[in-house]
Amino acid sequence: MTRVGVVTFPGSLDDGDARRAVRLAGAEPVALWHGDHDLGGVDAVVLPGGFSYGDYLRCGAIARFAPIMDEVVAAAGRGMPVLGICNGFQILCESHLLPGALIRNDHRTFVCRDQGLRIENVDTAWTRDYSAGQEIVVPLKNGEGGFVGAPDTIARLEDEGRVVARYLGSNPNGSVHDIAGITNAAGNVVGLMPHPEHAVEDLCGPGADGLGFFTSALRSLVA
Repeated sequence: MTRVGVVTFPGSLDDGDARRAVRLAGAEPVALWHGDHDLGGVDAVVLPGGFSYGDYLRCGAIARFAPIMDEVVAAAGRGMPVLGICNGFQILCESHLLPGALIRNDHRTFVCRDQGLRIENVDTAWTRDYSAGQEIVVPLKNGEGGFVGAPDTIARLEDEGRVVARYLGSNPNGSVHDIAGITNAAGNVVGLMPHPEHAVEDLCGPGADGLGFFTSALRSLVA
């Protein structure tokens, strides 16, 4: 069975939800600890949402130096699928696995709501079970979710089709070009500010629109 590691940092909130999403997608979730020095033979990694190390300095800035991140960065370089959700997205940017940065919401308040997204890129390890232009709804909850980057960085992401998802309706946090998620050039590393792990079954949340991120990774690994 495919094994997907979910890293727990001090302050992680959504690691349990991510493990549940992995299980519902049909894989075996493996709990990884921020102080681990190896990935335990997993096939993919999820960096979950929360407030790693209390978001001191800035979001993800300390987590980037956790021992486990040396292994995640190396594995991502070898092509392992890595998904960063919310705080995990921030950690990916701090680790330079993804470009740009996440800053405080432009309205300076925390936002928590069901959020419409449009899937832009379906050629990544985490989005291939969607169709281009598909509109989905997943929860969003962040205080520092505004994606920004230098003009040439944003131009490169747009020109290379590396925007994974955009916000629909009113922009919830001031992200440039309504960007909700991006990928690296190889398509194996994806950062997403909204929370697909909170939309994996009809009983809880707005539906199961988020499950496709996790089933996509399984299909990528067996393709």
